[in-house]
Amino acid sequence: MIEKIITLSRDAGAAIMQVYNSQRSLESSQKEDNSPVTAADLAAHKVIAAGLQMLSPDIPLLSEEDPPDWSVRQHWRHFWLVDPLDGTKEFLRRTGEFTVNIALIEDGKPLMGVVYAPITNRLYAAVDGNAWSIKEHRKPKPIKVKAAHPPLVVLSRSHGNNAELRNYLVQLGEHQTLMIGSSLKFCLVAEGAAQLYPRFGPTNIWDTAAGHAVASAAGAQVNDWEGRTLDYTPRESFLNPAFRVSLF
Repeated sequence: MIEKIITLSRDAGAAIMQVYNSQRSLESSQKEDNSPVTAADLAAHKVIAAGLQMLSPDIPLLSEEDPPDWSVRQHWRHFWLVDPLDGTKEFLRRTGEFTVNIALIEDGKPLMGVVYAPITNRLYAAVDGNAWSIKEHRKPKPIKVKAAHPPLVVLSRSHGNNAELRNYLVQLGEHQTLMIGSSLKFCLVAEGAAQLYPRFGPTNIWDTAAGHAVASAAGAQVNDWEGRTLDYTPRESFLNPAFRVSLF
């Protein structure tokens, strides 16, 4: 199954790049929550939804671009949790820092995850407690978290400046920072390039599930600020609590 999900994520990435390369000026509209949506979000969603329906017709889908009503999903024990284009703001800014996120949730936990960055053709995947990265179409490379001093802290490019975060970084002591978009922050911690991703700003469950799967399989902790692992058991709100991704 993981190989098929990897292929599906690349297909969705190709649909995104068709839009990215065909329009000199990228356009978006606003959803009800005031977040942007583009033709690329919708094209990637269409590819993923069709692919998952063929691969696993008995497993329901929760996608950012077509989230089912609470009455439909409240008793789900396992489901696909998808962000067809994570980092739409970065897509519009043409920073290249956007990803395709596909995760399989069972009993509130992300059992499988794929994060694909179309611009760099870099893919991260996790299943059965193992995580790896694939650069272009080279051989998969196992990844693990790695300590460093001073630690590199990855921050959201679009949501990386608030009082709670500034206070936290002051208390953290010596460190370096890198601002980057999308779920790539999870993946940098997972592969040992960074050591910490603190998040105080808002995120939704589809923003984090695939990256969570990769980071945890690589040895990282993905916990809220009270030490509880992020939980994807269905609830009416899609919002996550504030959290951090760390080695310990």
